[in-house]
Amino acid sequence: MRCPLCGADGTQVKDSRPTEDDTAIRRRRFCITCNGRFTTFERVQLRELTVVKRNGRKVPFDREKILRSVQVALRKRPVEGDNIDRMVSGIVRELESSGDSEVPAAEIGNLVMERLKSLDDVAYVRFASVYRDFREARDFGAFIDELNTDDEKTDDPRRDFDETEEV
Repeated sequence: MRCPLCGADGTQVKDSRPTEDDTAIRRRRFCITCNGRFTTFERVQLRELTVVKRNGRKVPFDREKILRSVQVALRKRPVEGDNIDRMVSGIVRELESSGDSEVPAAEIGNLVMERLKSLDDVAYVRFASVYRDFREARDFGAFIDELNTDDEKTDDPRRDFDETEEV
């Protein structure tokens, strides 16, 4: 492993432990040359994924790009970093286990939106505004109206009514 501080090749692992969700190994390393310390994460990769963009261009899948997008959407929101990491890991696992090595970018965006909706409504709207390319304020209004309509459907008290219960 190359040291990110000085570029030297000689680094050693000081400590290894699994992450809280057991999807990665966190390794604490130090550089033999500059004595700098840094952390790396080792994750299982089931298959090499390629993202197919809307214009047909193919690029290598980058987990960090999803993580950055989600972090931007969740900026200044009360969501723990571990929840974000678990969400991104879940998305990556779902993509890797789907059986396809080429994944449309739209599918990734939809998965992120689906998970953000259950995690934080504000982040969901923020992400959607970029993903769906909102151009005007009324685009936000229409999207929020759609979100409120969906919420009303799931909050319907009749949905929880058990016909066998006596009133």
